[in-house]
Amino acid sequence: MVLKVLFWIFMLAVVLYAVPAVLLFLLQSKFLYCPVKNVFYNPNELGIDYEDVTMQTTDGLLLNGWYIPAPDSQFTILFCHGNGGNIMHRLDSINIFYKLGISCFIFDYRGYGKSQGKPTENGTYIDAMTAYQWLTEEKKIDPNNIIVLGKSLGGSIAAELASKVPAASIVLESAFTSYVDMGRKFYWYLPVKYFAKYRYATIDYLKNIKCPVMIIHSPEDNVVPYEFGRRLFVEANGPKEFVEISGSHNDGFLTSGDVYISAWRNWVNYLKKRREKSQQTGA
Repeated sequence: MVLKVLFWIFMLAVVLYAVPAVLLFLLQSKFLYCPVKNVFYNPNELGIDYEDVTMQTTDGLLLNGWYIPAPDSQFTILFCHGNGGNIMHRLDSINIFYKLGISCFIFDYRGYGKSQGKPTENGTYIDAMTAYQWLTEEKKIDPNNIIVLGKSLGGSIAAELASKVPAASIVLESAFTSYVDMGRKFYWYLPVKYFAKYRYATIDYLKNIKCPVMIIHSPEDNVVPYEFGRRLFVEANGPKEFVEISGSHNDGFLTSGDVYISAWRNWVNYLKKRREKSQQTGA
């Protein structure tokens, strides 16, 4: 009788463990990618002129983006956004950059907003490269004037891009070290390493990046642990800067106010001086 009870307890434990594990394995893409198709708002809502952009990937998909030139801008941000929503949900960030005098090119990954297709890891990397090539080939923007920005999941996409192409700088905001590390953090009781369908190995890409790096993270981040931002900073090559902001994952850049804005202003000034010095020395 005791053995029978123990057997059923064991079977119940197996079921309670296996069912969530199977669901997580099967639904990974649903958890990771949360696109919104409709784009109701654009920079005109803020009184900002922009160019609505359509570009084609190497695998034949049409992507949508916005190019927002700021007056007298010396740098252009290539904005790789996070896993949810679409470019419409980044208008607050666009407004900050515009007021700082930084041009911005933000695009939607495949499956997001007006962009065709379905999101995949390799697909998001292709999409970022497509956006970079549009800036450098269509707009003739010097790579030394491009700041690659990645927020959250976009941090990994931005890092993969910056590990392959020249840029003035990369900025990672609220980014994680890798997809597997995120899984281990929140599902420590599961063998995440063995059933993870994605890598998004930001920390590995970061080691191959040679341009200046700024990492922005909040200790109050409720989605991506602060420790991940610190680990990224430790592994990044110099020159590098770490900026601690306050607030949650999605609104820290707003609630931090002047801290966030000053960090960007100081970083752009640093990049200007670095570029001028390079031009003077002919390096």
